[in-house]
Amino acid sequence: MTKLFHLDSENDIEKVVAQSQQIAQKAMHEYDLDWQHIRFNQLSDTCTFVIETEKDGNYLLRIHGTTNRKEIDSELAWLSYLHEKIEVEIPTGIDCRNGSKTVSIKLANGECVFVSVMRWVKGEHTDKELTEEQVYKEGVLLAKLHTVSQHFQLTPELARPIWGVDSFKHAMTRLTEHYHRFLTDEEFELYQLAADKVLTCLGKLDKNSSHYGMIHGDLHQGNIVFHNGDPRPIDFGRCRFGYYLYDIAHTILGLYPAQRELVVKGLREFAEARRRLAPYSRELHGDGHDRKL
Repeated sequence: MTKLFHLDSENDIEKVVAQSQQIAQKAMHEYDLDWQHIRFNQLSDTCTFVIETEKDGNYLLRIHGTTNRKEIDSELAWLSYLHEKIEVEIPTGIDCRNGSKTVSIKLANGECVFVSVMRWVKGEHTDKELTEEQVYKEGVLLAKLHTVSQHFQLTPELARPIWGVDSFKHAMTRLTEHYHRFLTDEEFELYQLAADKVLTCLGKLDKNSSHYGMIHGDLHQGNIVFHNGDPRPIDFGRCRFGYYLYDIAHTILGLYPAQRELVVKGLREFAEARRRLAPYSRELHGDGHDRKL
């Protein structure tokens, strides 16, 4: 993590945003975009800005907290692959003038930060309760993402974090050290019981393409926008290798029990439809994997 993102106070946040604004303006000189305004968006794992243009709509500029350029490039490569395989609008990186999708900006202290610019995904967070159709379509969206992941050919150049038993144990260790700040002892005991069940379940899963692959890693309701009633995923900054169940858990966590059943229904029915159509798909499209989902 770059020192730019070390925050201890509200004053630190204001300084980071101000410095990031300068970095964003400097980075935009590396892109062939006729931009008019740079507007601060939010600060989390990345510091993001909305780039407004007159003719080409909006873009999202990200100043990355990680200093691992290979991880950033791998995320962008995964998004490019998804864009080719899925008929759902997703954020994809654009090339700068030298053909790269990642720009390096040197800070006054000699440290470098990496910047990428993404195409903006049209859509809105609904301010009303989701309809049954919208929730069902979230399940279909998950199924499409995971189907593409099953056929994704991993290469040694692809570097993304891994979610699994080890990372889960690490997260629980950190929670054990800090839970007193926001949980009672009784509440933490429930967390521990749930964690034991999760670890038992993970220990029984095989790392084959039916269960495991590249996942979004943070597909909660805040990272799903809707356009004409259809869900679109955003913010793939935490995409990683992991179990598909992790994505499903993120998505259903913010839903009511009945809505969760609809998500699972969308997942299952899409998978069943794919299996039924597989023989015809192979006949019409070869192996059937070239057609967009």
